[in-house]
Amino acid sequence: MPHEPPESPLKDTRRWRVEEMDFSRIDLNCLRERDDLFLLVCCASFIESGADTYTRNLIDFFADDQELATWLRQQWETEELQHGKALKAYVKQAWPEFDWESAYADFFAEYGPLCVAEELEPTRGQELVARCIVEMGTTTFYQALHDVSGEPLLRELTWLIRTDEVRHYKNFYHHFLKYRVQEGLHRGQVMASLWRRMRELRESDADIAFRHAVAWRYKGETPPASPDALKSQVFGLAHKSFPIDLATRMALKPLQLNSRWQRWLESPASKLARWVMLS
Repeated sequence: MPHEPPESPLKDTRRWRVEEMDFSRIDLNCLRERDDLFLLVCCASFIESGADTYTRNLIDFFADDQELATWLRQQWETEELQHGKALKAYVKQAWPEFDWESAYADFFAEYGPLCVAEELEPTRGQELVARCIVEMGTTTFYQALHDVSGEPLLRELTWLIRTDEVRHYKNFYHHFLKYRVQEGLHRGQVMASLWRRMRELRESDADIAFRHAVAWRYKGETPPASPDALKSQVFGLAHKSFPIDLATRMALKPLQLNSRWQRWLESPASKLARWVMLS
């Protein structure tokens, strides 16, 4: 008989506020000629700023689950938009010559129409598996960005966001346990959802964000390298500190494996995570 999931570990309170951050503290000397950092932060600011588009689909999907829908609406969406607001403020303070609003408008014109309810998984439990993978991706991205960022305020901000994403993962996982029981999900269904979302990470929103960030950063200029070479260089910066072991643990957790199977799958799962996140 499956165990019932424990009570949610989260409280509906925000741990930090963007209004309390002093962006004038940015050490601009650390950012001189750092287009790689600029493009990483700018891409993240675009995606996080569009959070309400895809969060609305999820809120509608879980509309009659009062606990989850309330958390999605009052905390998750609010925190995701705060991430976007903070990253946007950072970009505008650190690189004031960049026309963020125009670049974001172009990004969203392409990105917005892709955020449709049809992209959700077939069942609620499977969608919560997919959300765990998305939160794994964001957690590990911000941890890597924190580790390679030499600028103190950016390190502080990325760690705050990373901490939020870990809490989001935990709450999605908590609700997944509930729907796993309700829907009678078997490991094959969980594995299929994991694989679909891992594969989609390779064709991610970051590609769209990167293309528009580059187009506006070098508007009227010749970029220093081809688009593919530039992308490899920029994301290679984050890849240097990418936490593969953390990504593997977070990806495997919804499978609820015993210790023997966990050990057996860790090596191929690490290779898969490296292929998805680093290639």
